[in-house]
Amino acid sequence: MEIHFHLRATQLLLCTLTILLFTPTTSTTAATLSVLPRGFKATPDSSIETFQPLLSDSTGNFSLGFLRVNKTQLALAVLHVPSSEPFWLANPTKLARWSDRAQLTFNGSLVLTDPHTKLYWSTHTNSHRVILQNNSNLLIQSSNHTEPAAWESFDFPTDTLVENQNFTSKMVLISSNGLYSMRLGPDFIGLYANFNEGSDQIYLRHKAMEAKTEIVENQAAIYAQINPDRYLGMYQTGNPLPADVQKFNSFQTPVTGFLRVRLEPDGNLIGYFWDGTKWVLDYQAISQTCELPSACGSYGLCTAGNGCSCLDNRTEYASGECFAAQSGDFCSDRVPRNNFWVLRRNGVEPPYKELMRYETTSSVEQCERLCERNCSCWGAVFSNGSGFCYMMDYPVQTLVGVGDETKMGYFKVREGAGRKKMNVGAGVGIGVMCGLVVILVGIVGVWRFRVWKRKRGGAVKSRFMEQNGGVSPGPYKDLGTASFRSIEMGST
Repeated sequence: MEIHFHLRATQLLLCTLTILLFTPTTSTTAATLSVLPRGFKATPDSSIETFQPLLSDSTGNFSLGFLRVNKTQLALAVLHVPSSEPFWLANPTKLARWSDRAQLTFNGSLVLTDPHTKLYWSTHTNSHRVILQNNSNLLIQSSNHTEPAAWESFDFPTDTLVENQNFTSKMVLISSNGLYSMRLGPDFIGLYANFNEGSDQIYLRHKAMEAKTEIVENQAAIYAQINPDRYLGMYQTGNPLPADVQKFNSFQTPVTGFLRVRLEPDGNLIGYFWDGTKWVLDYQAISQTCELPSACGSYGLCTAGNGCSCLDNRTEYASGECFAAQSGDFCSDRVPRNNFWVLRRNGVEPPYKELMRYETTSSVEQCERLCERNCSCWGAVFSNGSGFCYMMDYPVQTLVGVGDETKMGYFKVREGAGRKKMNVGAGVGIGVMCGLVVILVGIVGVWRFRVWKRKRGGAVKSRFMEQNGGVSPGPYKDLGTASFRSIEMGST
């Protein structure tokens, strides 16, 4: 009996293993793949709260998958797994919905579709497989793996560059909020602000120093690259020597760790290295807060050592801006051209005035008139020393306090924009306090009226008693005896 029992138990175990080994999986996303073959298909899993991995690199440090954004939206992303930081997004400007109707497929082209939002993103290729390299580069390859990739994500960066990734003049980095971008000029790296539709204000222009080699004009294209030796370099194609070197803090140190730079939502270009547990700050293109393109938000004032305040010197600075964010201009037929009030402030200048458009005028009044009559102009700053009139063709952002009263600012504020609304909680608290004060004043008023009435009534009564032989005010008297004596006298 014992032998028979052990035999049946062994048969049961073998049967279970056979089922586990040979039963096909019902979902392609049950396990992360190392290659996406033709015929691959995946949809979002409703139980996933943050990131659904689909494809991993050989080290497990990077993964391609569905990134859940604001609980209801979906982006196809390459994620740095240890830090959960997205390095690349396929569809940063238009997100899909997180639903089983959104779908990622590969049949030669990697395609993300969503009928809800009418999203259609594709690599427009006809190739064999998809792999993810251990530097976060997503590749689509032919069956002959020695051939160049048909498509790679490094050619289409979003807000991040990693070490050894080339950044060419055909590419652009865009911050996650869409306000800032980085592009290459013929011999410089430029950072630009998009404060208004159609505006493209450059706020940082780093020209190649050309210390080790010169850039030959009208020859091969230039490109930027994060060098593993820990600097951001600028090169000309065909020349291995850098024409420019922007050193990281860890330059020429024994520090190791994967490098990246990201164009941040505040407009700064920041470099980091991974120390195994966290990203460590290693480089800043803009080192001073007040030099950022809009450090204190719209109509803000940034003063070194004092932080942020508001240009009107009355509004309390809070939550990143002084007035509600503005857009457009004063040129629309639907909006009166004089639909603004004027805010003036001396001792201010734009943080990037050297890169702004300006006109030379003879006086501050002439500078103001130029902006007043221009329906595209939101503000102007006049420098009395140079006569330069710096014009802003976008809603007013942060100005820098310089203490020089000969630098005079003229700023338009659209009617109805108003000052920032009071915090609801604070408003309710102030309302309650005002109500209590009114009640207290009312109670005090009633009490004082009653006291006054009693005093007035007593005085009248005293005068009446004096006129009719009554007891006059004075030292204490036995009022009962006096009254009784009066009655006696009246009866005789």
